[in-house]
Amino acid sequence: MKRLSSVLAGLLVLGMAATSFAGEIAVKGSTTVQPIMQKAVEAFMAQHKGVSISISASGSGDGAKALIDGTTPLAMMSREMKPTEIQQANAKGIHPKQIVIAYDCITPIVNSSNPVKNLSMAQLKDIFTGKITDWKDVGGAAGPISVVSRDSSSGTFEYWGEHVLKKERVYARAQMQASNGAVAQVVSKQKGSIGYVGLAYAKAPGLKDLTVEGVAGSIATTLNGTYPVSRGLYLYTNGEPTGDVAKLVNYILSPAGQKIVASVDYIPLKSLKSAGKKGKK
Repeated sequence: MKRLSSVLAGLLVLGMAATSFAGEIAVKGSTTVQPIMQKAVEAFMAQHKGVSISISASGSGDGAKALIDGTTPLAMMSREMKPTEIQQANAKGIHPKQIVIAYDCITPIVNSSNPVKNLSMAQLKDIFTGKITDWKDVGGAAGPISVVSRDSSSGTFEYWGEHVLKKERVYARAQMQASNGAVAQVVSKQKGSIGYVGLAYAKAPGLKDLTVEGVAGSIATTLNGTYPVSRGLYLYTNGEPTGDVAKLVNYILSPAGQKIVASVDYIPLKSLKSAGKKGKK
């Protein structure tokens, strides 16, 4: 994975602010980041009885929009903010600050009844752009391939489109879903389907995660750079976070918060301390 060690080197623990965030903290954005945030918020509120935090997950693009519009102090994103989004934010007096909280790999999934075990990056591209439409063409049993994709507001969709589809359009007949959970549910019920999800969603009942180029998506293969579809997971705030927002961010970056990251099958930042020395990707 690119820039793992450099990102880690630049990651600073945020200072605790003395002031409090008034009212409910509405966290919005990525469904990929949601499992981390959900468990972290539960643990955080158990320790901070006076803090109320709500989570709304509908996609990274919606998280960026909410930060720009001032409807959230904390946006969850599975991609970096685009230059255009930063420009829009700056025009409204918002100054996005990126905080890396974990790493993830995007895993292709099929129905558990599918005999296919591995696909190459080229095969994934051809399937998701509609050039390959039958499972027999990739070593499976004859039958139509049903493509399931995230919708365009998703950071997972954008990362997959850039790194797997090489910016080609997704298959026109693809079933577009609003969340990782929705993709997993559709694929678990449709025998000929294929989708892609964040690592935390890949082990749901009825699913089988595929290897890519012979490499399984995992914490180890993400850290050593051998799994080809890996990325950072982010929170964005308006400038340096303060009050309870800063406390929540710091909790997620703490050893306790990073244990939560690992507990939902994502890759905690502390694991990068040794991996970064290897100089992989």
